[in-house]
Amino acid sequence: MFVETTVDAVVSKFSPLVADIASMPLDDRADAINKLREMLHEVSPFNSEPVDFVKWVKNTTVHANDYNPNSVAPPEMELLHRSIQADGYTQPIVSMPDPDGRYEVIDGFHRHRVGKECEDIQSRVHGYLPLVQIRQSQQDRNDRMAATIRHNRARGKHKVESMSEIVVELKRRFWSDEKIATELGMEADEVLRLQQVTGLSGLFGDREFSEAWEAESFTGEQEVEQIEED
Repeated sequence: MFVETTVDAVVSKFSPLVADIASMPLDDRADAINKLREMLHEVSPFNSEPVDFVKWVKNTTVHANDYNPNSVAPPEMELLHRSIQADGYTQPIVSMPDPDGRYEVIDGFHRHRVGKECEDIQSRVHGYLPLVQIRQSQQDRNDRMAATIRHNRARGKHKVESMSEIVVELKRRFWSDEKIATELGMEADEVLRLQQVTGLSGLFGDREFSEAWEAESFTGEQEVEQIEED
């Protein structure tokens, strides 16, 4: 009974604030709600989870990262638009803050595009986008790249060529094959294959090439071919 009384007392004190917030101009209202949510997040028993604090920010402050290997074909992009149009934003965009006060997309690039490029959605959400922030422990570039890959692979969407470029960058940033495999949810042989796709043999000169994948010499618009195992 004591807990119920305490909760009721807190809610009764908060109710007048809701009316005050409702009377504010839109931008001030969004700012006030974000600040209150952040305060609640600090005392939340779930504050270790990014989804515990969703905030709305102006879409002009959100930008893409430079390494996302995910791509969506026009029909799927239109379906995503239709989904957000009919169902609303059911998933926030995963982001990290920049030193200049902007936000880099870790996951949700296409949801971010819909909110920026589709006039009906942009109008409905008043030029804002829903964000969560990745944990501070994951804000190093290597960790951000790994987080993006994990999100993509969990949905089964990623481009082999871009994935191979990320693996190579992680190798150059002194991640071992074992760490790459663990952080990106890969088998060791897949890590090796993705290095082979780049044609940069110096990265794995002490390893035997897998016969499962081959890279042809190419020029212009020719693409590296992936030969699937039978």
